Amino acid sequence: MSASDTGTQETLVREPHQKFKGHTKSVSGVIHLPGRQRIITCSNDGSLRLWNCKGGLQIGKDWRDGESTVNAIALSPDGKTVVSGSHDGAVRLWDIERGKMINKWTGHSGEAQAICWGRDGKRVLSCSGDGTTRIWNVESGDSETLGSITTLNAKFDWRTMVYSPDQTMIATGGRDIKIWDAKTFELLTTLAEQTHSLVWAADGKTLISGSHGGGSIITWNTTTWKRIALWPTGYRNCIHAIAISPNGRILASASFDQTARLWNLESGQPISSALQHPARVSCISFLADGKLLATGCYDNNAYTWDVTAIVKEAGFDDLLLDSDVSDNRIPSTCFLLTLISPFFSFRY
Repeated sequence: MSASDTGTQETLVREPHQKFKGHTKSVSGVIHLPGRQRIITCSNDGSLRLWNCKGGLQIGKDWRDGESTVNAIALSPDGKTVVSGSHDGAVRLWDIERGKMINKWTGHSGEAQAICWGRDGKRVLSCSGDGTTRIWNVESGDSETLGSITTLNAKFDWRTMVYSPDQTMIATGGRDIKIWDAKTFELLTTLAEQTHSLVWAADGKTLISGSHGGGSIITWNTTTWKRIALWPTGYRNCIHAIAISPNGRILASASFDQTARLWNLESGQPISSALQHPARVSCISFLADGKLLATGCYDNNAYTWDVTAIVKEAGFDDLLLDSDVSDNRIPSTCFLLTLISPFFSFRY
């Protein structure tokens, strides 16, 4: 199937596996918890909510600390803690089983737009509209940072960031993509590409970006930092979020054109027709076993989609098998590093 074939498939409308209704403003983040039974969402209504995957019903009360918009969430590698970033600039830690905030880090002077756990669970990255990315010490529990990276460009430049799989580098994205040494915070290189979203392949050899302009997906060689390929996606708007399946074979993307799409990561070709939504799609993530995809939408709802059924129907059953790098894959929770504040799209 070629990229041009997508135009002939847009008339095929696939229904979501489940709908999660309750937020009063747009959903800005969604993560799956271990066990395949629950998801957590965050929203511009200032809350985090826990849901039953099977029935689509909320479990317990909203999680709140004030009324500030929650821009992004990410799950710790051990699956016990959620970190959130909010419009008030605070980074909060939440205990999942208790549904309670257990720590709050302040220091950003602008909103915390994107959040990322280090693979060892000892560090959290947060990027902010104040032009900085901060590295927080999870173990110490205080608000002192292990370090901070400051953009060389204007305020509100950064939208997203991600650790390399071996945690030796940090990639930040905004008006351009910058690669930093994770220990010294030295700028290693700059890629001239405006981006909303970044994700690192599990083997560390490829960085993938979703473009702000033109709606393209670009792959980068992390040794030479040269562009490997540009996928003509057919998107009419920017790619707001991207995620890689746990087996490293499928890329999912979300766009403000009200669609999400699945891609063959090896070939760069679409797997099926677009997954249609009632409004802009703000965030996307895979279930830990890759069988379900979750999306968050500007219609105030979250959705799950049956990846297995979609892939099999398209005749790409082999994409459901583990790849050669499956033993070294990035935890699926780290893919939410691509999430950004939905407000950012209006600042240009």
